[in-house]
Amino acid sequence: MTLGKVVGTVVATRKESTLDGLKFMLVRAVDGDGQETGAFLVAADAVGAGPGELVLVASGSSARQTLATNNRPVDAVVMAIVDTWEIGRETKYKK
Repeated sequence: MTLGKVVGTVVATRKESTLDGLKFMLVRAVDGDGQETGAFLVAADAVGAGPGELVLVASGSSARQTLATNNRPVDAVVMAIVDTWEIGRETKYKK
């Protein structure tokens, strides 16, 4: 799993029919200080996440194991919205 921040949405009106009904989010990984790093990732949203939220993203074959993405051609899925994130005893994020 990867910890990331939803930075936007992706809309595709023409797509493989098995992807119909899925919402796509643009996610960027965050580092230990909560700063956005690396490339953008498009992930199917299985939990109703929105822009600005901190999320957990599963990728690879694990991305196809949620109810929303089962047997669909996705490589990444937003599978949780983070409420709190701590390192040691230091709170890095609280919703």
